[in-house]
Amino acid sequence: MSVLSSTSLLPAADAAVLLVLLPVASHADGGAPRFTPAALEQLQRRLGPSIRVLRIDEASHPTVVRSFHAQQLPACVLVRQGVELWRQPGLPDDDGAAAELLGKLAAPAGVSD
Repeated sequence: MSVLSSTSLLPAADAAVLLVLLPVASHADGGAPRFTPAALEQLQRRLGPSIRVLRIDEASHPTVVRSFHAQQLPACVLVRQGVELWRQPGLPDDDGAAAELLGKLAAPAGVSD
């Protein structure tokens, strides 16, 4: 299963999507290696088909990134049918975080921690 890029076709409207919002200068924070294509592929494998990972680069799509009003980048936002279910700065990088994301799909829409 591959990570969707911002130029790929989007999944079906009812699918959950984890938006990975990346800054223009991702190397400035020293954490850029966590956001490599390989790291995002690994995250996609942990999430399985229930949540698609979509990488959105600020350099390519600044309006989209700004529309989420993230306090800091990089950031992740989980959405389903246009409803934000969860967000956090950085990338979920362990199996516990993947399980938490999958658990958000069972929570009522509009509920976010």
